[in-house]
Amino acid sequence: MQSIEEQIEKLVLRKQRGTLFFPEDFQHAGSSGAIRKALQRLENKGNIRRVAHGIYVRPKENSYIGEVMPTAEEVAEGIAKRDKIRIVPTGVYAIHALGLSTQIPLKLVFMTDGAARTIKVGKRTIKLKKTTPKNLMAKGKISSLVIQALREIGKDKAKPVELRQMIKLLKEEEPQLLKHDIKLAPEWIKQILKRAINE
Repeated sequence: MQSIEEQIEKLVLRKQRGTLFFPEDFQHAGSSGAIRKALQRLENKGNIRRVAHGIYVRPKENSYIGEVMPTAEEVAEGIAKRDKIRIVPTGVYAIHALGLSTQIPLKLVFMTDGAARTIKVGKRTIKLKKTTPKNLMAKGKISSLVIQALREIGKDKAKPVELRQMIKLLKEEEPQLLKHDIKLAPEWIKQILKRAINE
């Protein structure tokens, strides 16, 4: 009979390096208390690393810098996948994700249809803000980022260089997704999104 720790270790070693693990992934192995203890022991042995509360990883290896931990962005995606929720970057993080700002935000704010919560990942923070389904209806990755970035910048406040960059990126969006998302945007943002189709 394999111990809970051995069962978990076997499963962890089978997965690709960089894969995130949650205690729920191993619920078939035993009680939640026993799983938590087993994960703690595996962490002490150096097999896995704790990324945030209740989130672990077997880090990727880099020949120059050694262990590579997942980014806060990857952790947010992992949580969304686990909880089967939608997340949309907002605010300063949306601006950064579009390449309009070189400053890496320490706080990543996402709108979600899941529970509101804050997760600490090293020096960075992931904040999930509960929102209405309407705010999550945008289908295009680029167009939904542009809508949120423009909301953060404000009406008539985007610099010409920022608008050019947004329009350039929007041209890479799938046309049917862009057309769908235009209908959801406020009138002043609609005009900007339409430029990507018309130009």
